[in-house]
Amino acid sequence: MKLLDSLETPRRSSASDPIISVSGLSKTYASGFQALGNVDLDIRRGEIFALLGPNGAGKTSLISIICGIVNPSTGRVLADGHDIVRDYRAARTIIGLVPQELTTDAFETVWATVNFSRGLFGKPRNPAYIEKILKDLSLWEKKDSKIMTLSGGMKRRVMIAKALSHEPKILFLDEPTAGVDVELRRDMWEMVRRLRESGVTIILTTHYIEEAEEMADRIGVISKGEIILVEDKDVLMQKLGKKQLTLHLQSPLRALPPDLRSDNLLLSEDGSELVYTFDTQSDETGIAGLLRALSKHGIDFKDLQTKESSLEEIFVSLVRGRP
Repeated sequence: MKLLDSLETPRRSSASDPIISVSGLSKTYASGFQALGNVDLDIRRGEIFALLGPNGAGKTSLISIICGIVNPSTGRVLADGHDIVRDYRAARTIIGLVPQELTTDAFETVWATVNFSRGLFGKPRNPAYIEKILKDLSLWEKKDSKIMTLSGGMKRRVMIAKALSHEPKILFLDEPTAGVDVELRRDMWEMVRRLRESGVTIILTTHYIEEAEEMADRIGVISKGEIILVEDKDVLMQKLGKKQLTLHLQSPLRALPPDLRSDNLLLSEDGSELVYTFDTQSDETGIAGLLRALSKHGIDFKDLQTKESSLEEIFVSLVRGRP
């Protein structure tokens, strides 16, 4: 039986019973810099939650507070019902953290460092469990290798193994695929999905927008220390996504006829294409009217294609729209 099949599956709950609840959270450092301001956030049990934001937005501060590494200035955080300040030990035991930096003892073996990490949380020795972790992360053949001899991708896997060693219910992955190749990145995505299927709640921060688009159930966007949006990924794509219809013209146009000029219709620089942007949520896309108008002016096209906004485009527009 695989590690991810052997983990105890916590009960599924609705959003009214989140596994992480953040309320009124703020953090101001000694320098006077306010990293977080009045953050409220609920994370559902058993979901993959992607936290997106530009550098300096407050992602690392928020994760560090939830994981008990940094103290909040104000506010409260509950992890599976445990206050992260008053019940620090109980809260920390159910949380695993894979930090962005590769911080581990370079002279230790893979086996020793993962086994030692389990002991730090007061868990009894369990060689069979550690073996399952290493095999599931394709580290078993490297178990006797010193960390310093491993590639960057393998070191990242060791960090995940350490975070899983004490059987957490909640796993934070801070830029988990930074610096790894595309093939290894996809392997790790598959591992994260299996963890979620076993009942582990995953909170992911990433600069790879396609990573969030590929894996997340919900998206949270943080900017300048504030959560500006939390939404189901599919709903977010529907609400904020735009579609574009590109018409490849039979003959180039020098300019659009006056009655066709609008913010939604653009002519390419070489005059060979028309790009029409429309709202996916609107009952009337306006495409039929556009085609009739083009026919009226004798503008023919030889091909057409549609394109939907990517999550990256939505994210950029959200962040740029902040004051």
